Amino acid sequence: MPTLNDLVAYCDRRTRRPAFPDAPGAANGLQVANRGRVTKIGAAVDAGVVPFRAAVAAGVDFLIVHHGMYWDMPRPLTGPAYERVATLIEGNCALYSSHLPLDAHPEIGNNALLARQLGLRPDRGFIPNPGGDIGCTAPSRLTRAALRARLEALYPRVIAIECGSTRPRRIAFCSGSGNSAIPLLAAAGADTLVTGELREEHFNFAQENGLNLFLCGHYATEVHAVQALAAELARKFRLPWEFIPTGNPL
Repeated sequence: MPTLNDLVAYCDRRTRRPAFPDAPGAANGLQVANRGRVTKIGAAVDAGVVPFRAAVAAGVDFLIVHHGMYWDMPRPLTGPAYERVATLIEGNCALYSSHLPLDAHPEIGNNALLARQLGLRPDRGFIPNPGGDIGCTAPSRLTRAALRARLEALYPRVIAIECGSTRPRRIAFCSGSGNSAIPLLAAAGADTLVTGELREEHFNFAQENGLNLFLCGHYATEVHAVQALAAELARKFRLPWEFIPTGNPL
């Protein structure tokens, strides 16, 4: 039976966690330990009482999440903060969080997987970070209409703002929030962005700058990497794994 340390060490290496700067408070890596052994791996997008309870009920004792618990720590362990920690500890479920490293990874990252699910091959990065570019771009022969149709087949809700070319030659990808990507599109040679969500002001920006923006949901565009890491980890250590959905529509 693999140890908790075995899985954490593999995840740290695979995601390049030690070398990847993230937002203050992200605290990538092991956030809550268990008793030291792992029998089942879980994957979820967000840390929260509901996914934690579902993971424990499913027998998960190592849960990988994209959005961890510590964005606004330190805070008193009362109310929902206490419930989160208590659920994990009482259920002997370790929590491993990986945010930007799992957006940027060239193989199992959200953005690389977003491109590949459309049949595209990313060949350039953008949105620089000292650990590696967060987003990616891919050359494309898809028409704008074909791109939209493929996205609508993959995601339950797609908001399309179509003010750019009808045959985009390069498509950019930024999972989750695409706010930081918008100012960098021109330098990346792309007028088309697939992302999760944007601010209201970006509608006018798209009209004025001739951009195609496809918003597929913050949660929905970030389910990919945690599942890819969990599946890889399960193969490596010969363990079962399960995705823990929450039905987040945002």
